[in-house]
Amino acid sequence: MVNDTLEEPPRCDVPRPTGRDTDLVGLVEGTLVDFLATQVGALDTVDPELGRFGRIARDLVLGGGKRLRPTFAYWGWRGVVGPQEPVDAVLPAIAALELMHTFALVHDDVMDESATRRGAPTAHRIFAAHHAQPGRVGDATRFGNSSAILAGDLLLVWADQLLARAPLSTATLFAVRACYDRMRVEAVAGQYLDVLGEAQPSEWSVERALLVARHKTASYTVQRPLQFGMTLAGPSATPEVDAAYSSFGACVGEAFQLRDDLLGVFGDPAVTGKPAGDDLRTGKPTALLMLAQELATPEQRVQLAECPTPNVITDTGAPARIEELIKQRVEDGLAALDDAPIHAHARAALTHLAVAATHRPA
Repeated sequence: MVNDTLEEPPRCDVPRPTGRDTDLVGLVEGTLVDFLATQVGALDTVDPELGRFGRIARDLVLGGGKRLRPTFAYWGWRGVVGPQEPVDAVLPAIAALELMHTFALVHDDVMDESATRRGAPTAHRIFAAHHAQPGRVGDATRFGNSSAILAGDLLLVWADQLLARAPLSTATLFAVRACYDRMRVEAVAGQYLDVLGEAQPSEWSVERALLVARHKTASYTVQRPLQFGMTLAGPSATPEVDAAYSSFGACVGEAFQLRDDLLGVFGDPAVTGKPAGDDLRTGKPTALLMLAQELATPEQRVQLAECPTPNVITDTGAPARIEELIKQRVEDGLAALDDAPIHAHARAALTHLAVAATHRPA
């Protein structure tokens, strides 16, 4: 069944819930819109410029995205509670993951000096452009970077505040917070390793790049959101579900990052919403680039060192090998769900979501 599932990769369509919450993404969007309106309004009452600052942060959240983290959290929760449980009580918690995600994107874009995200200027570019107003002095780039860092910090605080609005029992809230905190620590740790890799590329390897993928992306994209959702279900969750979600999430999350590595070099900017080649420009030691260096001929290795291009990387055979790694990880992830004690409709949704998220064009 797994091989059949992988034969025709679908578009990255989010599986649709059933029952009273058939438009999960719409419900998440509505939760975010209502919450952010209140937060921006509070800033506006202090100073109009703070209101403007808050609206930029708000627009970064609402400016698109696949909402994968709330979706994985939702299905992690549904797998335990079944199809009939109303979603209202957990909406603030799963929507908070999108605020955390936007925080990570804003800071990542500053570190990578990226120009666009989701087809629009990145936060630091937006703030730098605003610095051009008459009467402002100093360096626009520095102002843009500083303001973007603060916007990311604000988004992380907002994530905490929205999570706290979920009407959960004290015991459940403590367990959810523990999972949430672990997710954040792992994301920061992975990001630091990512930065470190750019500083010492000669000491990096495919294995080290995969370690970064596990912490920077797999953990907070798939693995921990699933466990976060499971924890929202309270005492109904079991160690068997936790183990299955952990294995599935680690495998599918790594595959997600490996696809991202390919899109970073070969993706269509009109579809991905960000320039192709940023990873090559910065020398980021992704699994793709590390594998290309490992497979390269002596002549190709010189070319990769001097000026890595998509053509040279393709000639090494690394993209094909990455595709094999993606397929194997998805198969391993789906196998972890085979005997998991979760509801069948959630297993089917996670199966679809695993394939769609790792065979996406953006």
